[in-house]
Amino acid sequence: MSEKKIKIYDINGNVKEEIELPEFMKFDYRPDVIKKVVTFQQSSKRQPYGADPLAGKRTSAHYHGRRRRERWSMMGRGMSRMARIHGKVGYLIWTARFVPQARKGRRAHPPKSEKVWIKKINKKELLIAIKSALAALRNIKLLKLRGHKIDENFSYDIPIIFEDSIENMKKTKEVVELIKKIGLEKEIERCKEVKERSGKGKSRGRRYKKKKGILFIVSSDCNLIKAGRKIAGVDVIKVDEIKDNLELLAPGSRAGRLAILSKSALLKLHEILK
Repeated sequence: MSEKKIKIYDINGNVKEEIELPEFMKFDYRPDVIKKVVTFQQSSKRQPYGADPLAGKRTSAHYHGRRRRERWSMMGRGMSRMARIHGKVGYLIWTARFVPQARKGRRAHPPKSEKVWIKKINKKELLIAIKSALAALRNIKLLKLRGHKIDENFSYDIPIIFEDSIENMKKTKEVVELIKKIGLEKEIERCKEVKERSGKGKSRGRRYKKKKGILFIVSSDCNLIKAGRKIAGVDVIKVDEIKDNLELLAPGSRAGRLAILSKSALLKLHEILK
């Protein structure tokens, strides 16, 4: 793999030309910044939640302690001074309510629905994270650590850059054949495996765990978006959407995903990240 140039392949897998390696592909690997930005972007997906503002407060219990000799006064009775139920209520008389330490009382500090979970990202940090994650696409060691199946005899430059005709593929079958043609058949098989999650997550809408496979990066709306998304583990993303979806480049904040780009997408990235 050349450090200064990268190869462009045609649909048949043959080398069509070589171009200069974009500057962002030479960027330093910054896992700390990538993790921070991915975590911040994930915060925007979090749904606000909170308790009913009146939970534990719907009671007639109140505190009497102003005068010692008043009829319902609690002073001089040897009881803690907190809101209690008064009146002719049988066994509930003098029962503590409302306060956090009482049975059926309110919570002291319940979660509040008005809390803002979304965290803001500095523009420079976002740019560093994007460049770093894109540069990590070229690091074979990181790809193998993620579990991608790449043979030792694999002869293509990583990330794999195809001519723009790849964006015109209309059928999923054509995309699968292309992946097999370049020697990534094991990667498709790896992503077909689905594991059942251990623990309580099974009952919380995430019963199965699926693997992340190849990421296609395209320049704009095209047929490949619809054709590629039906393959297990495969994601297709437009260049303009990368800033808001860094997790696709670094799933779980771990960079080094196996990627296939069109030539136009590479050139557009070079213009955006100058």
